[in-house]
Formats: sequence, C-alpha cells, structure tokens
Amino acid sequence: MPTLDFKGKHHIYAHHLSVPYRPLEPDENRSCNPSSEEDNLIIHGDNLNALKALLPRYANRVKCIYIDPPYNTGNKDWIYKDDVSNPPMQEWFEVQDWVDNEDMERHDKWLCMMWPRLHLLKEFLAEDGVIFISIDDNEVHHLRMLMDEIFEEKNFFAVLTRRAMHTVRNSSKDFNHNADYTLVYAKEKSWFSEDKSRYIRYVVDKSSNYRHDDNDGRGKYKLDPLSARNYYEPYTFTFENGVIWSPPSGRYPSYSQETLRRMESEGRIDFSGNEPRAKRYLSDVQEGQPPDVILSPEVVGFNKEGTSELRDIFGEGGVFPQPKPVKFIKFLFELLRSKDAIILDSFAGSGTTAHTVLALNKEDGGNRKFILIECEEYADTITAERVRRVINGVENTKDKTLKEGLGGSFTYCTLGAPIEIEAMLTGESLPSYSDLAAHLLFTAAGVSVGDEKLEEKNDDGLFYSDDKNDYYLHYQPDLDYLSSDEAILKQEHAERIRDASHQNGKKAIVYAAGNYIGQRELTKMGITFCQLPYVLHER
Repeated sequence: MPTLDFKGKHHIYAHHLSVPYRPLEPDENRSCNPSSEEDNLIIHGDNLNALKALLPRYANRVKCIYIDPPYNTGNKDWIYKDDVSNPPMQEWFEVQDWVDNEDMERHDKWLCMMWPRLHLLKEFLAEDGVIFISIDDNEVHHLRMLMDEIFEEKNFFAVLTRRAMHTVRNSSKDFNHNADYTLVYAKEKSWFSEDKSRYIRYVVDKSSNYRHDDNDGRGKYKLDPLSARNYYEPYTFTFENGVIWSPPSGRYPSYSQETLRRMESEGRIDFSGNEPRAKRYLSDVQEGQPPDVILSPEVVGFNKEGTSELRDIFGEGGVFPQPKPVKFIKFLFELLRSKDAIILDSFAGSGTTAHTVLALNKEDGGNRKFILIECEEYADTITAERVRRVINGVENTKDKTLKEGLGGSFTYCTLGAPIEIEAMLTGESLPSYSDLAAHLLFTAAGVSVGDEKLEEKNDDGLFYSDDKNDYYLHYQPDLDYLSSDEAILKQEHAERIRDASHQNGKKAIVYAAGNYIGQRELTKMGITFCQLPYVLHER
C-alpha cells in the first residue's frame, strides 16, 4: 500500500508511545452537577497529553470519535508545539509562530501534529467504533493517506461532502470554495457487514407505508407484488391452496419457488386481491436508509446555523469562527444508532459535540456520554460555559427545550504532573494509588477500568483481578514510605499472595518498590514481580 512521507515523520513515528501519563485532576468549581457515576468530561489541556491520560480508563470503549482539527488554511489558525525530544525537531520550536502561508513546511507540520493523535485515537475505538474527521481542501488529500496508513484502507467508509456556506464569495478569483468534507473510518469495518442490524443507516420513518395488521403479533405490514426485478427466470407457480401465479408479461419473479413455498407456509402471502402479494413486515425492514455521501443542507445545515446557535446561547458576543451546527453532528451520531455510546471529541472548540449529545439524550431518552478535550484558554469560558448553559437552560432563547435546559452533568478536569521515573524517585511528583494502579493495569494488560476507582481490596495490596491474574500494588504516595522497609515485598507477604492466588487458580502480578526474594523463587510461587518506578516505561 502506498504511504505518505513527510518531513519529521521518522522522528514522530512512535512519539505517541513516549508521551507521559498524566492523571486527570477534577475542578469542582468549573464542573456542572458532577455525578459519582461515570460522568461526562471536559478536559482543559493539550489533547495529546489528555488522550494519553484517558487511555487507562477508555481504551477500546469509545463507540464514536468526532474531531474537527485545524484545517491548515494558512490563516494563522494553529501553532505546532509538540514536545518531541529530538534536536532536529526542536529547530521547529525555537520560534513559536503561527503556521501561515509563508511557512513552506506547513503541510509537514500539520501531518506531524496529526500522526501521534490519530494513533492514540485509534486505541480508544471499540470493535464497533467509528471515527468522523471534518476537514477542507487544504489537507483532505493528505489526511486520507494518513488515515489509510494508520486505520488501514480496508476500514475506510466514505468521504462525506457538505456545503458549509450558503453564500457566494464574489471576491473569489476562481471557484467558490464553500464545501468541507468528513472522512469516515471504522475500527473494524467488517463488524458492520455481519448483520443488517449493524449497517450504517440514516434514520428515517418508514412506518407510514405499513398500514395492514393481522393482529398475529408480527405487527404492521405492506403488500408488495411478487414480481418486479430480474432475479429469476419466469415460471408458473401453484400455491398449496390451488392459486396459480406467474409474473405478468415483461416482469420477472422476485422470489425463488422455494421461498414462495416457505412464505405461504408462514402466512406471508396475501390472496385477497386480483393476484397474490407478499406481506412485508415493518419489523423485518432494515432501520433507516443508506446515507448519501453528498449531504443535504436540509438535513445537516450550514455553518451559519452553528453561528446562530452560539449567539442564541451567548448573545451577540458569542461568535466562534465557523462552528459546526448541532444538526450536522446529530446526523453523524444517529448513523450509529446507539443510545449509550461514549463519544470523544479531542478538538472540542465551541462544544457542539457535547451540546448534540445532550440534545439527543433529551430527545430519545438515551444515555450517551461525551468526553471533550480543548487546549485553548477558552476551554472554560466558551467550551464548558456553553455546555453549562444548555444543561441549566438558556434564559433568552426562543427554543423552548433549550430554555428549560437539556439536563445532564460534566466534570471539568485539568492535567496533573506526569507519572515519570525521575519525579517518583525524587518524590517531586507521586501519583495517587488509584491513578498509578489504573496506569499499571493498562500498561501490563491493556485493561481499561472505566470509572472504577482502583483501591486496595486487602492488606496485601490486591487491587484488580481478571480470569487469569490477580494484580497487587504495594504503594503509598509518600517518599518516606517508598524508601522504607514497609514498601518491600517480603517472604511472608509473598506467601499470602501465593496462597490466595493459588486458591483462585490464578497467577499474581505484584508491583512494589523492591523485594527480598529472588525471581526464581517467586516464579515457583506463581508471582511475577515488577519494580516501581522502573516498570512505568514498559509501554
């Protein structure tokens, strides 16, 4: 498969692996109705660091990702500032200037920015997950090749085209560039073709065509001719009740003779008219219809509607450049037909994704969850503030539902200090027990624990169990403790762990600052020892 080469690619190829883990630090003052359950999240911080922080709890759990990254228009809309510890790359960071048309390497910088983020985003998607990425003409060709390489070409669904602006720019020297695009890729596209209930579908109401009902428990149906398409060679068929049928001149049977015989036995043939007809039940029909790749403005709206929505919430001062309308994001989310999806947006902007999730939940009683990440300073004043207002109600809006408030909650978070060897050795930064346990579990086993708060379940430090292993962490966020004899795995302690794990038919993985037992002896006991803090860099 052809791949895309660009300056800096070999330096950032594995950069996503070297990004340190940072714990999320909730800010109660900026949160809105925070719940003890698995809450919605709005995170203020660099999205590369925030994504890495979320992995231990959300890897392989996200149904839908929507991102609207910088379009790299050359109009100074972003700065490339990733902390890549490589001398040639650092030359790009000596002057933190906006990327504009004068920058001859602006496409290379954009690709270097997107590469590690897309790699991390892929790790979040569940088996049935889908990612939507909005972009325009400046980078759509590069993004397509990048996605083919990272997500694999076989998982490509479509490039959706949307007319973003309804106006004509008379100042244009050539074409009126008023469209943008949304690339659609699956984590595993084959999952969607295994059953018709999994197909990507645009939700439409087909019930008006289904008016008949025999009250036999199968629900409403409509009547279709037995002939229409050129499926089978013409034949004459005699039903069990003696009715003889053959397709009219110029038409062909839609069903095989075996299928007709089965349909008759199941009561799916109607004989009340001039000729037999098939009963097509609404319950058997695929929900919705395949969406067009050319999106209708009536369905997805224009950007001006997104601007109007923001002004409705914030007043005339609530202008954000080219916000996507709720109608468009709603269309994308509804294609997946999941009312309990976790939805991630790592370029949150004005917060349209969260607004849409809350509106959909209000509309259909769903339990979708959102995770927003925004690095800019307006994360609180625009992104989170918009979500606060639509949750609690917008006073002066004409929209009755919005005025009453959509309900919901979110926890506002920032990023804590990195979980790093050097910081732990000096005691400069010691993570909480729960944060360290979640990080180690993901590093060792690739397990995402969701909202489960990992704590010691017994005096030996057991914090998690699966079908094969018990996981122990002998740790307190205190340098004096970690430097003391109490933090060391001793014979008596190891024997208790051995006995408990053997009783459950499992092996034990033990994290501690040190041990007084050789690994050969521990192996006989069914224990794998991992020394803190050096084990932190296994993944």
